[in-house]
Amino acid sequence: MNLKTPIGRLRVLAILEGVSFLLFAVTMPLKYWLQIPEPNLYVGMTHGWLFIFYVFFCIQNIFIHSWSFKTSLLSLGASLIPFGTFYADSRIFKPQQRASGTR
Repeated sequence: MNLKTPIGRLRVLAILEGVSFLLFAVTMPLKYWLQIPEPNLYVGMTHGWLFIFYVFFCIQNIFIHSWSFKTSLLSLGASLIPFGTFYADSRIFKPQQRASGTR
């Protein structure tokens, strides 16, 4: 993934955002079953920032690559469901990166 291109940055951010979302599966039981709230605070803050950047980079790529309404909706909506950003990376972002000729 090339971090020098907008689609490359979006792909990296999609993976990071997806991982941060899945980390809640670890931190939520720590918070509610073991009364250890600190990991959830850090993961929550990190996930919040990554979510904001993900949406920003999605909007940037929507305009750069002139994505259709369906593709735009799928890329933005992917951040709302677990494993969604991984799906968006493999089905939307990776093919777009190949089509634009960057690796």
